[in-house]
Amino acid sequence: MHATHLHQLSILIFGLLALGWLIQSIRAGAGLLKIPRISRILPAPGSALPRISILFAARDEAEKLPAALASLLAMDYPDYEVIAADDRSNDGTGEILDNFAHGNSRLRVVHIAALPCGWLGKPHALEMAASFATGEWLLFTDADVHFDPLLVRRAITLSKEKKWDHLTLLASVEMRGFWEKVAISYFVFCFMFGSQAWRVSDPKSTKYLGVGAFQLVRRAAYVASGTHKRLAMDVLDDMKLGKILKQSGFRSGIAAADGLVTVRWHAGVGNIIRGVTKNLFSLFRFRVAPTLACIVLILISGVLPFVGMFIASGAAWVFSLIAAMTAVIVQGEMIHGGGESRLYGLTHPIGAFIFIYMMLRSMVVTLRQGGVVWRDTFYPLDELRRGIV
Repeated sequence: MHATHLHQLSILIFGLLALGWLIQSIRAGAGLLKIPRISRILPAPGSALPRISILFAARDEAEKLPAALASLLAMDYPDYEVIAADDRSNDGTGEILDNFAHGNSRLRVVHIAALPCGWLGKPHALEMAASFATGEWLLFTDADVHFDPLLVRRAITLSKEKKWDHLTLLASVEMRGFWEKVAISYFVFCFMFGSQAWRVSDPKSTKYLGVGAFQLVRRAAYVASGTHKRLAMDVLDDMKLGKILKQSGFRSGIAAADGLVTVRWHAGVGNIIRGVTKNLFSLFRFRVAPTLACIVLILISGVLPFVGMFIASGAAWVFSLIAAMTAVIVQGEMIHGGGESRLYGLTHPIGAFIFIYMMLRSMVVTLRQGGVVWRDTFYPLDELRRGIV
């Protein structure tokens, strides 16, 4: 191809990338500004508040469980209970839960000895916990999540103001070290853009969201949407809880946690990579073609602009610079919202390569072993595909 034609093609490619980044960043920026911040919501006053059941599943969580459970039992809320499902734990999880329960009447422990056919461990454990709940509202969380004492009062206020049946909070992830922050900041960036989180609260939109760390659901809506029985074999049960509620006609909303919901997700980038192996391929319904298409899209949108800054010239270079800097600014602002430096936006292409590796690893490992291993239990791929919601 003639050099002039190559130059014109590069201008077109990088021009489209710059335009795409600018359009999407403006849309996302405007939408994200509308997402409520839970720290700015006044806690619901008084004692005449709806009863809430806080539910979580725990399997081999002896290390993180005590501190997280202590925060749940220290809530400043007049009428709540905590129901913990010990899901076939092999460590001291069950004993820890029982010891806490002996000293606190709010806590009830459900011990699960066996997993029925047709269920993943976590959805089954949450279904069991929910069956014992007595609250008007159900709050699903995880065994390693820490709550601020006034969190539930704020969440109830927001849910009532917005007339939401389902509220999920964008939890604050505790990150340590350079590589954790690089990997998680890009993961959060993809999560927010991929889910179009800013559209979840729009009842006219089909977009949905669910974060395992905090999902407050009106009990009547949970039952009417089918409970976790509909999510029995769906690896992404947290996300899909938001989906079945939205599909059932109930109103969902999201808010930023602002450090009032915190979780230490995985320690070290190696554990992050291993931790998402069961999840990422399932995002594409365990199909190879969409997974590879997403990888190509990431390479084009998230890596090529940075390459263009070194190989392009003239107008093409300017467009590549615009696209790259827009990506840096957007990711930098997202991680800054979690209290980290905006400079981590500069690691965008590094994060893209890490994320691509995560996706490829998830796909290859799942296909090679013919299914997913989750908490020491193997689930066949055929059953997982049939169970996707």
